Amino acid sequence: MSDVAEGEAVFRFDSLFDPAFARAPQPYFQRMRDTNPVMRTPSIFSDAGSAVFVARHDDVEQVLRDPERFSSKWAPDLPFGFPMIPLNIDPPDHLRYRRLLDPMFGPRRINAMEDDIAQRANALIDAFIERGECEFSRDFAIPLPCGVFVDLMGMPPDEIDDFIRWKEQILRGSGAAMMSTEDEVRLGAQREANDRFIRLIEERRREPRGDLLTEMLHAEFAGTRFSQEELLGILHLLLVAGLDTVTDSLSCFYAFLAQHSDHRRRIVDDPDIIPNAVEEMLRYESPVPFVPRIAAAASRLSGTNIEPGDQLVLLIGSANTDERAHDDADRVDFDREAIRHFAFGAGIHRCLGSHLARLELRVSLREWHRRIPEYRLRDGVELEFSPVLRQVEHLPLVFG
Repeated sequence: MSDVAEGEAVFRFDSLFDPAFARAPQPYFQRMRDTNPVMRTPSIFSDAGSAVFVARHDDVEQVLRDPERFSSKWAPDLPFGFPMIPLNIDPPDHLRYRRLLDPMFGPRRINAMEDDIAQRANALIDAFIERGECEFSRDFAIPLPCGVFVDLMGMPPDEIDDFIRWKEQILRGSGAAMMSTEDEVRLGAQREANDRFIRLIEERRREPRGDLLTEMLHAEFAGTRFSQEELLGILHLLLVAGLDTVTDSLSCFYAFLAQHSDHRRRIVDDPDIIPNAVEEMLRYESPVPFVPRIAAAASRLSGTNIEPGDQLVLLIGSANTDERAHDDADRVDFDREAIRHFAFGAGIHRCLGSHLARLELRVSLREWHRRIPEYRLRDGVELEFSPVLRQVEHLPLVFG
């Protein structure tokens, strides 16, 4: 049973927006797994209906690996009449998109980027290392993956601030209605980004380049190419996924390492541990702590009936720290063997960019700790994590 005291750390719908939950969600998840592993709450997507939060590892895995009973068409189409691709696409159409896109984000293509990512990381470090301190999110966690993404897609580097702004507004909206599809801040950013994507597509049709967008324009499967709407659906997904999830992961990782010197020293003294350290911190921190699904058929999860149309919220952070699936689940262990987690999902919708994300995280940890082995939080700082998607919004680090 949970070691959380009675009445403490009780998970509710509004926990998603609670700063205490964002800082340390694990006790909330543990209590939910023990007391209410499948929980109905008001919908997080609309003013009507209910959401079903799913906390245990085996239930989450069942849903992720069964796209026939649990649909990924959980979100309304973008304001322009098309979905984000392939995130909100079910089989059999999903197969066509993945067969076209997977080679573009496969290990061979992505691993060839390692030197470029290392150079970019070191250039960022060069800008602040002599100061003896940095604001990690602003100076490193945001510009590194954003720069990699913009370069990969062949987007203008001098427009990176626009892409970052659109990403933030699309994901987090005005803050008051975080999940609302009617948030004017979110809608305005989607429109601006869409207009820019249309112009970029037109530019690449006139003048092809050696970038990923040009490759997408000419990719074929069974004699067909992506339509304009399909390309826009892909670009909208890549905007929010490519520019945010690695930033979130980096800020969570370094917040942990700055406060746990024994783990930090392991990375400094034994860089070969970095791949395991990445997987273990992805498991424990779970920067993307939940993913949605819609029930397409009746089923049961942990003895609870699931009805067609139910809006499921899979608590990835809870599944990743479920003691039923992981020994010593509440402890970060870089020597853990066979680290299993759902930080990149599972099944056919496993994250398209997982190879790139892992490479960016590994290279970042290697290059940073090679040059800045000693660092800590600035004295007096209390960390605040953004809700829903876990990101440390202000992470001041002091070196030496």
